[in-house]
Amino acid sequence: MLLMGRFFFAQKTSMNNSSQPERILMDQQEMARALTRISHEILERNKGAQGLALVGIRTGGVFLAQRIVTRIRQIEQSEVPFGELDITLYRDDLSIRRDQPEVKKTLIPFDISGTHVVLVDDVLFTGRTIRAAMDALIDLGRPAEIQLAVLVDRGHRQLPIRATYVGKSVPTAEDEQVQVFFEELGQEDRVAIASL
Repeated sequence: MLLMGRFFFAQKTSMNNSSQPERILMDQQEMARALTRISHEILERNKGAQGLALVGIRTGGVFLAQRIVTRIRQIEQSEVPFGELDITLYRDDLSIRRDQPEVKKTLIPFDISGTHVVLVDDVLFTGRTIRAAMDALIDLGRPAEIQLAVLVDRGHRQLPIRATYVGKSVPTAEDEQVQVFFEELGQEDRVAIASL
């Protein structure tokens, strides 16, 4: 099944800039449990790690993909190829943005052709981020399949995209902001929601 997401900087930030108090959707333990469950679901659906690759969408998706790769290694005692994808130049709003987004590197040190690629992102929103990610992947090769793993699905899709693996589905209002905090950025792992 093909799937899609939303732009990282537009819909969430690494710190709470809202004057409204944040409401915790997932704490550190809940995030860890969700990633462990997703790892098992990936292995079950793909009948193991053979022919599998994980690609994290910068920035949050990279941290989550690394954690899933670690869990798969612990479960299967096998290494899964891992890559990092920057979708900046594939975004459909580049021509209407006032600021110029920072382009980062895409690091996929393996051939994706014929592999079952699991795209990983933190929050699935409109679906536009995942559409851009799929376009970027197809430019690199022809995977056998593209699957999507997300930590949070917040709804409000603008494109017909659905995640294969979901940590938590959370109904949200469009004026709410879902924020994912990561230890890798010096924060305590958690997912929070706040009004804009």
